This record gives sequence, structure tokens and C-alpha cells, in this order.
Amino acid sequence: MATYDNIRLEKGLYTTGKSFTQALESIDPSENYKGTALEGLDAFQRQLKRFDIKVGGKNSDSIEKFFRTTESAALFPEYVSRAVHQGFTENDLVSRIVATTTDIDSLDYRSLAVDMTKREDVLKDIMEGTHIPETRVSVKENLVKLRKTGRMITASYEAIKYQRIDLFTIALRQIGHSIANTQFHNAVSEILADDGSGQDFEPIMIDSLDALSYNDLITLWASFRSFKLTTLIVGSEVISKLLKMEEFRDSAAGLNFHATGNLITPFGAEIIYFPDLPADKIIALDKSSALERVQAGGIVTDFDKLIDRQLERASVTSTTGFAKIYNEATKFLIMG
Repeated sequence: MATYDNIRLEKGLYTTGKSFTQALESIDPSENYKGTALEGLDAFQRQLKRFDIKVGGKNSDSIEKFFRTTESAALFPEYVSRAVHQGFTENDLVSRIVATTTDIDSLDYRSLAVDMTKREDVLKDIMEGTHIPETRVSVKENLVKLRKTGRMITASYEAIKYQRIDLFTIALRQIGHSIANTQFHNAVSEILADDGSGQDFEPIMIDSLDALSYNDLITLWASFRSFKLTTLIVGSEVISKLLKMEEFRDSAAGLNFHATGNLITPFGAEIIYFPDLPADKIIALDKSSALERVQAGGIVTDFDKLIDRQLERASVTSTTGFAKIYNEATKFLIMG
């Protein structure tokens, strides 16, 4: 049985079809360390301990410590990926609006189309010899449009090798923030786009933003019949209007905002603030049924260059797309 301190680390661990940590775990399972001093560490963290590399805290090492040996250098791309992913997670709004995430290993993907021949909130009894209403599931004609986003690391190794790792982590986390922001922009764009299915969203119309009232929000909430309003996406002017409503100042929703900074409606729907949303729209959706995220490979680092200390032009990217599941799980309130 291999132990963490005698595993051979090499580039090939990045080309197994698994993540670097998953490849390590298959060689050195964490379950073997239950009841030991290393319990609670995953396979990658055990390798950091093996080479005495401290990536955080006041005693964090300098970046050059990754490159003291050929084997420890193989840990650097995974460190970069984890730091970027940490920043992504901190700013991940997409997970708050998608029903599911589908991982694929190609750039061609068609989502499912679900069509019910007769839409009813409550199914009626089926009499003997009568037709049973159908729910038809098929593959959509159009491919999901995948977009590749990311950043290029352009710092030279000589310029950063003496910098502390925890400081470099801050810069990498910002890359993750940018990827998360871009994915959310793309998700909202897909929600706003007409996918050609011919479904009528039947938006709720009011005269202007000034006319927006709590009653309009209740009307929007009540318009969900087969689905449930779980999430509102609003822009700058709308969020300002909502926060001034008496129902938000004096309700449990207001108390939650003051305590946590997270805003919900008095009827339980979460509100996500999206400054770039057009000022004349409110997006309402059922998170459990509205949108699918499709991703190819997660966050990908240019491991060859990073291991070889060629940080100039080393990329960190993510390839994702979005597809609507049920059109009726998304509704709009339009002002003006």
C-alpha cells in the first residue's frame, strides 16, 4: 500500500481524466488515515505536509518552495486551481439559480426538452378506455452554447518566487471571482434570451418603476402555479425600491437583511442583486426547475507551464453553458 510520503508525483497525474487530487486519492485513500494524526487531510494536503509547504497563515512559505524539487513542483498547478476555486466559491451566484450542473467531456451537448401535452396543476382521474396525458421528453434540437472564460497569468517566476504564498492566493482568488461573475452574466443572458421554443412567458406589466408596489410582487408570486417562486433577480434601481418598502423594513425579511446582509422577500423568495440587469425588469424563477448549468472540465489550469515555472501566458479557464429546463419556471415583471 502506498503512503503519502513515498508517492511519485509527476505531470501524468494531471492527465488521468480525474482531478489531481482525485488521482492522488486513488493511490493514497484518505480512509487509510482514520484515527491517525493525518485524519482530516485530503491527499493533496498530505503532500503539502510531506514537502513542508505552508500555503496560509502568518508563517506561509514563499512560492519558490514549491520548486525545491521536481516532485513538489507538480503540486503547484493544483494549488493554483484550489485558490481560484476558492475565489469562485466565495462569489458563486450561479449555484443559487441553477437546478443542476451537468459535467461533460466534449464541446457538443444537447439538453432535454420536456413537453406536457396537457398542462394541469392537479391531474384528473383517468377514466377507463380514455387517453392518458403525456409528458414527452426529448433532446433539444439546438446545442447548448458553451463559453470559455478565464484569465492569463503573466507574472514572471523571477518576479514572484520570493512572495509569500498566501499573498499570491489573494490574486488567484480574484481570478475565481471574475470567472464566477462571468458565469452569472451568461446565466442571466440565457434566461433573458428567446430559445425559439415559442413559449409565452406572459410577463406582468406595470406602468413604471415608481409604480412598483408590494402588491405587484404578490401578483408575481401568485403567477407561479405548477412551480414555486424561490428566487428574484433584480437590478440597482429595483433593489433600492424594495429596501424602501414598508414590508421589507418591518418584516422578518428586513430583520434578516440587517443581520446577515442577505435579502429575502416576506413570502420567502431569495433576492439576488445583479447590477447589470436592465432597470425595467425583475426576473422571477423556481430554482429547482428553471436552469441547467453545463460545464466541460471545471476550472482548468495550464499545468505544463506552471510546473515548468513558465508563468508567462499560463492560463486558468472554465468552459460552461446554460440551458433552460422548464420555460414556465421563469417569469418576468416588466416596468414601463
